[in-house]
Amino acid sequence: MARCDVCGNDYDKAFQVTLQGQTKTFDSFECAIQAFAPTCAHCKCRIIGHGVEAKGKIYCCAHCAHESGAPELRDRA
Repeated sequence: MARCDVCGNDYDKAFQVTLQGQTKTFDSFECAIQAFAPTCAHCKCRIIGHGVEAKGKIYCCAHCAHESGAPELRDRA
């Protein structure tokens, strides 16, 4: 069995994710999201979709980008 790097659970169905040369072990996608998903620069939620980027920052949606001073971004082109 393998131990989750986020919650510490020892689980027989654990899996590993490698991102930018860093490999971690998880017992659930929830823990993988907590470890690897970026955080919205405005509302601080975890971004598990595409998100949008402006001025070197990532946001969960165009609304958050607009609230942070990037009105040119749109959720849909």
